Amino acid sequence: MALTGRAALVAALGVLVVGFLLPGWSGLLVVQGALLAGVLVDLALAAGVRELRLTRSGDTAVRLGERAEVHLVVHNPGRRPLRGVLRDAWPPSAGADPQRHALSIPPGERRRCTVVLRPTRRGDRRPARVTVRSVGPLGLAARQGAHEVAWSVRALPPFTSRRHLPARLARLRELDGRAAVMVRGQGTEFDSLREYVAGDDVRSIDWRASARAPEVVVRTWRPERDRHLLLVLDTGRTSAGRIGDAPRLDVAMDAALLLGALAARAGDRVDLLAYDRAVRARVVGADRAELLPALVRAMAPLEPELTETDVPGLVSTLLARSRRRSLVVLFTGLDAAAVEEGLLPGLAALTRRHRVLVAAVADPRVAEMAAGRGGSAEVYEAAAAERVRAERRAAARLLDRRGVVVVDAAPADLAPRVADTYLDLKAAGLL
Repeated sequence: MALTGRAALVAALGVLVVGFLLPGWSGLLVVQGALLAGVLVDLALAAGVRELRLTRSGDTAVRLGERAEVHLVVHNPGRRPLRGVLRDAWPPSAGADPQRHALSIPPGERRRCTVVLRPTRRGDRRPARVTVRSVGPLGLAARQGAHEVAWSVRALPPFTSRRHLPARLARLRELDGRAAVMVRGQGTEFDSLREYVAGDDVRSIDWRASARAPEVVVRTWRPERDRHLLLVLDTGRTSAGRIGDAPRLDVAMDAALLLGALAARAGDRVDLLAYDRAVRARVVGADRAELLPALVRAMAPLEPELTETDVPGLVSTLLARSRRRSLVVLFTGLDAAAVEEGLLPGLAALTRRHRVLVAAVADPRVAEMAAGRGGSAEVYEAAAAERVRAERRAAARLLDRRGVVVVDAAPADLAPRVADTYLDLKAAGLL
C-alpha cells in the first residue's frame, strides 16, 4: 500500500476544517474517518498488481557510448482497469531513461514501456526490479508491488582505435606484396622473380636465374603467413589504475582489438587470454570472420582484480596452451618493482620458446608534471615525475636485454604503436 500526494493534501485541508469549522475531537474523528474511508475505497477498487504479467524484449548488447532499447510489456489480466505508475530500476551505469512510466491499462489489455540505455561502463547491466503502483479511483491510495523481470544488456568495448586500422592495412598490403614494395628478412617466404632495379638489395639477386636470363634477376619475398599471436591481458591490480576517465585495462583492450583485427587480415591466427591468478577469459581458434566479435564478447565482462598477478602461473599457463612458436603480446604494467620482482624471473622460460612483446600504458599526467617549472611545488612534482619516467625506462631496458620488445605509450598512442611494432616484426621476419 502507498499513500499519494492527494491524500496528504486532503489531510492538510482536514486540519483547516478541524481548526476553523469543527474544533474538538468530534471534528478530528469526522475528518480522519472520511480520509480513512476514501483510502479504503481506493485500495478496494484499485487494480491488483501481483497478478500482472511482465515480459521483456529488445537489445542484449550495445557498444559503450551507443544506445540500446529494452521493451517491457505489462499485461493486465484482471477485471479492473489499471491506472498508476511503473518504475523500472536499472543501475546508474546503465544510463536508463526514463525509469518511470505512467500506466493506463484496461482489463485484459497490454501496454509496452520502452527504456533507452546508454551504458557508461563495460560489462553486463541487469535491472533490479519493476515496481508497479496501482492508484484507486479517488487518487488517495494505491496498491504497490514489485516484480523480478530478468534481462541483461552487455556493454561491449567501444573499439575507438578502429580509426587507425585503414592506415595499418595499407602498410600491410605493401608488406604482403600487393603493392610495389617487397621486403626480405629472416623468416620471410619466397614470392617471385623480377628484373633488378636500382635500389634493390644485392643480397636478393638470384645468380642462377640471372645466368639463364638476359638481365639480372632478384628474388622478391613476402612476410610469412599463418603465424600465431597470443594476446594476454593482465587483469591484476595494476590494470585497475585509472588513466584519465578509463582504467588501464580498457586501454589495453582497445589496443588488443586493433592488433587482433590487423593480424587476422594478415592471415595470422589470434588467441586471447585474460589472467591474474586464474584464467578470466579465453578465445581460442576463432576464424577470421568471427575473431573480432569473439574478442569483444570475451572482453566485455572483464573487471580488474585487486590482487597481484601470479606471474609464474601465467607463464606456465602460456607455455601449456601455446606449444608452437608465437608472438606473445602481454598488456601489463611497467612499474619497476612489478617488473623486477614479478615479470623478469618468469620471462626466461617464455622467451626461449616465444617472441614476447610487453605493452604498457603510460600516464600522460606524469609527462605534464615533468614539464612543470612554475613554482617550488611544481618543481618537486617535476622531480618526482622524472624519477618515475627514469624507473620505467630502466625497467624497459631490463626487458630489452632479455629479448623482450617493449612498447610504453600514452593511452591515445598505445594501440597504433603496438600495431606498428607488430608490422615491423612481421616485415623483419621475426614472428
